[in-house]
Amino acid sequence: MKLEDKPVTDRFLLHGPVTDGGSLMTPDRAALWWIALDRIADDDWETLEAILSEEERIRSERFHFDRDRQVYVAAHATCRGLLSYCLGGAPQSWRFSVGDHGKPELVCPPEGPRVRVNISHTRGLAAVALTLDHDIGVDVEWLQRSAETDKLAKRVFAARECRTLAAAPQARKLDTFLSFWTLKEAYVKAIGKGLSQPLDAFSFDLDTLRIHFEDGQADDPARWRFERYAPAPEHLMALAIRHPDPARLSIDAMAAPLDFLLAQGA
Repeated sequence: MKLEDKPVTDRFLLHGPVTDGGSLMTPDRAALWWIALDRIADDDWETLEAILSEEERIRSERFHFDRDRQVYVAAHATCRGLLSYCLGGAPQSWRFSVGDHGKPELVCPPEGPRVRVNISHTRGLAAVALTLDHDIGVDVEWLQRSAETDKLAKRVFAARECRTLAAAPQARKLDTFLSFWTLKEAYVKAIGKGLSQPLDAFSFDLDTLRIHFEDGQADDPARWRFERYAPAPEHLMALAIRHPDPARLSIDAMAAPLDFLLAQGA
């Protein structure tokens, strides 16, 4: 299902950016922004870099290839922009720490809600997901990448996913493979375990977007909401959110407003 086909019940992002200490977010809302790098003019990169923290700017300068540096800048500028758009404050004011398994965590006041944010980027596109108090993960992949799908799937996919991939027409192999891959990566990023979580310990049904745990691990499929998107013709994206009642979740997803981001760095 393409993004524009998805039913949206609460376009809360249309009410931003917030002012005067307000907030667009509740524990029953999730926000998702993405940005295509081909939207960004050459003259705009310096403005986006101004949104980053000093540490992020230093890190961006270490990339050997401009392509890698630009997608890093776009991802982190979009992350800071989304936080300020939804929660207020200057984008440069947000601080991050490194949690378990190396997952970046936003530093939040102990008396306030736990703000959860996750970043993903690939060639030509960056995405950021945001919610309050719940585990969240996003993954985006480039459809033009080369991959030996069947061979790789046998190493990292569950048996039922391998069967689905094997039955897919050749023209749909990569799309099917990356549909599984983005869902798996989004889930692993949401739980924060990274490479320590075996990818064949759980599987997905692409029709229902339900997760199945192969080894009976201590997780409840009923507490997970998964969504798939096609934010651009050459990209696939998946979102994973753990929530006590996933049906209550309102997810608003949109292309990041570039004018807003540039205004933050001006």
